[in-house]
Amino acid sequence: MSYQKRTALALAAAVAGSVVLMAAPAAHASVVDVDYQCQTPIGPKGAVSPIDIKAVKSGSGYQLTMSFQKGVSSSPVELGKGAMKPSALIKLGGVGEGTVSVSGPANAAAIPANTPIKINDLTGTYTPRKSGKATFTAGVLTIKALGTTTTCTPRNNPKPSLELDVTAASGTGPQTAPSGGDELPRTGPLDSAMALGTLGGTVLLAGAAGVLWLTRRGQRTAS
Repeated sequence: MSYQKRTALALAAAVAGSVVLMAAPAAHASVVDVDYQCQTPIGPKGAVSPIDIKAVKSGSGYQLTMSFQKGVSSSPVELGKGAMKPSALIKLGGVGEGTVSVSGPANAAAIPANTPIKINDLTGTYTPRKSGKATFTAGVLTIKALGTTTTCTPRNNPKPSLELDVTAASGTGPQTAPSGGDELPRTGPLDSAMALGTLGGTVLLAGAAGVLWLTRRGQRTAS
């Protein structure tokens, strides 16, 4: 393998590794036990469920998924297929402000009477307004079933289930060189590699033009 080819492969590998490191957001996730106190149509009930919150970059925001590892509350009567619809709020902290609403599908199978209600994964979208570290904590859970509404509120002041470095939409986009500057815009390793590639292409074209000019000059001299 030629020296030029080995150098090109090494540069490509380094650039690819840098891009992966830039794309992976710094995150810390943990499963947190949430002690819910539920106000049901037949009186108060309580249950503890481990809560997991995940985030995936989606466009200018993040898709959140809130997962319940245990059931909460129960019903004195059977809930038929599709009878129960859950939703919840995720409390934001750090650079995050307010709450994010998440919801999920209705129960796919009947839920027997007096058994813990298993909540399907709840999803929603968070679009940050500021860049920095945001935290995501389980908030109020709402269960609607058979024309009734059950509200479950965390009473143990749970810790965040997710800490994530987020980037606001307004903070993204390429930086431009100052007016009159002679430097190329630099927004990261990938752009630097593209700039090197452009420079290499310019040198190659200049070399080809020089050869062509010399050839034509030689032809005129010969004639």
